[in-house]
Amino acid sequence: MNTTARVETDGMFRWPAEGLARVPFRVYNDPQIAEAEQRLLFRGETWNLVCLDLEVAEPGQYRTNWIGETPVIVVRDPACAIRVFVNRCAHRGSMLCLEQHGRAENFTCMYHNWVYGLDGKLQSIAFKRGVRGQGGMPAEFDITQHGLRELRVDTIRNLVFATFSDTLPPARDWFGPRMVWSLERFFHKPIRLIGGYTQILPNNWKLYSENVRDSYHASLLHTFFATFGLNRLSMDGAVEVNEAGGSHLSWSKMATDDAEGTDYASGGLRSMRDLAIEDRRILKTWPEFDDGITHMIQTLFPNVFLQQIQNTLAVRLLVPKTIDSSELQWWVFAYEDDTPEQTRMRLMQSNLVGPAGLVSLEDGFIGNAVQRTTRGDQGHGAVVEMGGHGVGTERQSRVSEAAVRGFWQQWRGLMGF
Repeated sequence: MNTTARVETDGMFRWPAEGLARVPFRVYNDPQIAEAEQRLLFRGETWNLVCLDLEVAEPGQYRTNWIGETPVIVVRDPACAIRVFVNRCAHRGSMLCLEQHGRAENFTCMYHNWVYGLDGKLQSIAFKRGVRGQGGMPAEFDITQHGLRELRVDTIRNLVFATFSDTLPPARDWFGPRMVWSLERFFHKPIRLIGGYTQILPNNWKLYSENVRDSYHASLLHTFFATFGLNRLSMDGAVEVNEAGGSHLSWSKMATDDAEGTDYASGGLRSMRDLAIEDRRILKTWPEFDDGITHMIQTLFPNVFLQQIQNTLAVRLLVPKTIDSSELQWWVFAYEDDTPEQTRMRLMQSNLVGPAGLVSLEDGFIGNAVQRTTRGDQGHGAVVEMGGHGVGTERQSRVSEAAVRGFWQQWRGLMGF
């Protein structure tokens, strides 16, 4: 029986009749859909992570980043407010600030030396009055009308968000109380950065967004999780989805594992290998929180991910680059009151994740494995029925794709499909 979805290919995009239980392959490969995402998602009604507040801790400190394909500057102004501007000179459109981090008294365009203050206002124009009374800008040119485009800014704990929308509710309201509860849990005390890196993923950004929401794959694709018992579906846990559908929590408690009578004990899973690890210090953990949760993955629609994997804590931001590539940014953090031993352990456990991580190495490959096979067969789609057809919270089982369906629910709503 053919279990794949059929999608209309007559030039008009239609979602399959099976609804959220099917995802047409076309959404990963269609340039028109990718263009619409920039307009309706990233420059539309969404809050987008741009940095951590400690990266712009003092007046004049700035950080550049991207909201979709739009470059932005995040800066702390002289009044200590965090401001976000489109990183584009109002004159001829050149990128204004090229460095990722820095400190500035103003921003000067290298192309024609137009100068902007940290408040985004245009301060001066080279040769504004020309030379010896000839040339220059017209007398009626109003310098006050040509500052940088400024975005709305909101923060939740250490996370700085920006939006192009003038009407979007505050970030806390938009993400919802349970998502904010988790952020309060992650950032319940002061943090410091202990590492960071970026990696290029050879696939459409939505494939990674699905992957992180997919608790079903976690101990099937990831041999290290299953073999060494860090995260299994036989542990106490849940999948929680917010009201809009696109943000979620997936968590488990390692001490509750009972694999007897499951596929883990049968010997039939590829991920259960007869493996050993020479240096077992990476498996050494301490209780991070008093709720007993040892593994927590949170997503914030559209493209933000937070992790507690044992004692390694990180924020990830996924930036679409092309239709079949994206950039994954990582901020690895610790708490300011960590002991030196705890910091060393966090750094060691960070080898579980990242581009060559003992766990997440597979995630860097699997998205491309889907991208390559779906490019030439856009008339079909993926089956997303684990846990049924709904989007609600799953407290009894994480053998579910409810959060994946939730992502597509919010995506479809914003995209108008």
